[in-house]
Formats: sequence, structure tokens, C-alpha cells
Amino acid sequence: IRTAIDATDLALVGLVNERLRLVAELWEVKRSQGIDHVDPGRERALRAALAAANDGPLSDEGLDRLVTELLALTKREVGGRP
Repeated sequence: IRTAIDATDLALVGLVNERLRLVAELWEVKRSQGIDHVDPGRERALRAALAAANDGPLSDEGLDRLVTELLALTKREVGGRP
């Protein structure tokens, strides 16, 4: 079980890094077009899609906290914001 947990943790880090790379690429495109990189409508849609896809055992509250931190982390890492 520990080996599976370790593999899952490594996969999570890889996926977060890939997400950061993709967001950085998207934000560069948005910057070049003069578009604000933060899109509240897109964030709401993301939350709704992830909530609909969540079949547990992650609770709704846990998912909300995870997405909130993921979005904050993305803004810090890609945007250089505190």
C-alpha cells in the first residue's frame, strides 16, 4: 500500500507541474492579447466540473479546499504573486 501511495504522490507532483506549465503557456498567450489572466467565470466552471466528477471519498468541502489551494498555488507559482 505504501508503494502505491508513493507512486500516487509522485504522479500528483508531476500533474501539478504539468498544470503549471500549461497555465504559464496560457497566461503568456493572454498577455500577448491583452487579456486578464484571471477569469472568475472559468474558475466557477472548473469548480462545478470537478464537483460533478468527484465520486469520493473526497468530501465536497475537501474538494473546495483543494481547488482553492490549487488556484492560489498556480497564481503564486506562475504569476509570482504572494
